[in-house]
Amino acid sequence: MSQSEGSGAGSGAGSGAGPDTHAPHTASPSPAPAPAPTRSLWRDANFLTMWSGQSLAQFGAQLTELAIPVLAVLVLGASELEVGVLTAAGLAAFLVVGLPAGAWIDRMRKRHVMIWADAVRALALAALPTLWALGVLEMWHLYAVALVVGVATVFFDVSYQSLIPSLVRPEQIAEANGKLESTHQLAGVAGPAIGGWLIGVLGAPLSIVGTVLTYVASFVALIRTRDHEQLRDPADHAPLLHEIGEGLRWVFGNPLLRRIVATTGVSNLCNTISFTMLPIFLLRELGLSPASMGVIFALGAIGGLLGAVATPHIVRWIGEARAIPVSAIAFSVLALGLPLAATFPAFAFGVLVVQGFVSSFTVLLYNITQVTFRQRITPPRLLGRMNASVRFVVWGVMPIAALLAGVLGQWLGVLATMWIGAIGQLLSATFVAIGPFWRMRELPSANASTDTAPNTTPNTGTSA
Repeated sequence: MSQSEGSGAGSGAGSGAGPDTHAPHTASPSPAPAPAPTRSLWRDANFLTMWSGQSLAQFGAQLTELAIPVLAVLVLGASELEVGVLTAAGLAAFLVVGLPAGAWIDRMRKRHVMIWADAVRALALAALPTLWALGVLEMWHLYAVALVVGVATVFFDVSYQSLIPSLVRPEQIAEANGKLESTHQLAGVAGPAIGGWLIGVLGAPLSIVGTVLTYVASFVALIRTRDHEQLRDPADHAPLLHEIGEGLRWVFGNPLLRRIVATTGVSNLCNTISFTMLPIFLLRELGLSPASMGVIFALGAIGGLLGAVATPHIVRWIGEARAIPVSAIAFSVLALGLPLAATFPAFAFGVLVVQGFVSSFTVLLYNITQVTFRQRITPPRLLGRMNASVRFVVWGVMPIAALLAGVLGQWLGVLATMWIGAIGQLLSATFVAIGPFWRMRELPSANASTDTAPNTTPNTGTSA
């Protein structure tokens, strides 16, 4: 389970300042009327419209996440190296266009970017069942579609994480992120299970049609959604490289964000090494069926769903800041469960279910907490570049890891490669486990973070 931002994906979290931290808002020098009670997002029709479309799209993404590896391994007979190249192709865009995408997105309406990204993803995926029906489908077609979908996903995901503050009030960001992440986990429960069944009944190529339809539904929902995003004044636009640098300096100039990015990046690097080989490990090494593979993913996702629901309660109990190292240590240790399953083949299914369940729970606690912190402290004018800078690092390492996994799998074997990934992931928690998080209860507010952040360039926009 990658620490997608989200991956976001990704992603947001319960926050709220405690008595020993900076308050989330600077006190007003003059009396102000009492704020109106925050309305639940369950009564916000605009948010619910966007949320419904994203729920369907997340479900569809889970179908494809299962169907494409099965298509490659069982239908096209892909080797370990070919599976590594396929995974890398789907993630390469985060490394290649991730940084400029953030700068471009900060100049555009983020909801409009998401609409176009959904259209591109639907059209690209529709090519796979079409080519299969014509009897001409080959591995290079999978690579090409993965590349196109990957580029569209970069633009969609960065916009997606940057859109939330323009849909809801600041005090509703954590609730919105929690709801979106809960839906993602619900899709993770139903998607793989239904996907495994659909693959068994229709075959992997035709099951991809389901994903195409869900992206179309997301496209329609986003058209109907309204936001209050204010475009930046063109006079505020700087040269592209300067704006990219501003986003990087914002992320790496904050000592807490810097540690979070390091943990997430190392975790994703090592996690991807293991998970690239997972379809071959489950389908060939352990001899499981696609339906069993789907059940493992689905039951594991239940842990993520419970993690999303439990995060606000855990944050109130141990504190927002301490939730980050606690969850990082947990999912790093739990990574050993994947290769351990091969040691006990008679119990492999159960071991994989428990590992996925508990690991997903802790990953969601980590993701929801750290993403909301990022959104809360970042000025609106930098949201796209902040998310793109983070994604460039934490997702940019993944195509490299996928290629490395393919080479290692071909050279050392699948199981040895998964052990390398699991042992490496133990190191990922170090950056947040050794640091200031234990001494804090709540993470800094926007004002506190802005006051302590390094001065990068003049900020002519509004502050978060």
